[in-house]
Amino acid sequence: MKRLTLLRHAKSGWDDPVERDFDRPLNARGMRAARLIGQHARNLGITFDHMIASPAVRVAETLDGFFEGYGRTIEPQWDRRIYLASSATLLDIVRETSSDVGSLILVGHNPGLEDLVLGLVPDDGSVPLRELVEAKFPTASLVSMCWQGDDWATLGQGSVTLESFTRPRDLDPALGPEC
Repeated sequence: MKRLTLLRHAKSGWDDPVERDFDRPLNARGMRAARLIGQHARNLGITFDHMIASPAVRVAETLDGFFEGYGRTIEPQWDRRIYLASSATLLDIVRETSSDVGSLILVGHNPGLEDLVLGLVPDDGSVPLRELVEAKFPTASLVSMCWQGDDWATLGQGSVTLESFTRPRDLDPALGPEC
């Protein structure tokens, strides 16, 4: 069994004048949400063999907060293709992962992450969490999915079980709904 976890970057700041969207930092609320989601992942016992992340500033800062809450650091493989990627590109990146990786976390942006979940989890009405993801995949949200395959290269549409979907507001109502 393989586990795929997706983490959307936390809330970024629009008050800080930056020339490129890529360089936008987190705001204080986003940093708080990232730490809280990291604590939640630790409390659930979610572990990762490998991490692939967008190198955008807001993702790197999300990981700083996430690791602070998680209690340990994982060295990310930075992949610029994740920055504002489509779900098809994200799926290609996942499929490139070595088959010896059992638990992968992908850290990036919407709408690609949300679309990836919606493509991988069957849309048969039997998964209420999928409907929540479809309604809104807020910043700093964490999705955990499992798949019965042996090789990431064969991961396909509609083949994944959605185990959990956690939004920052699920853990602290002060972090929603605009988070």
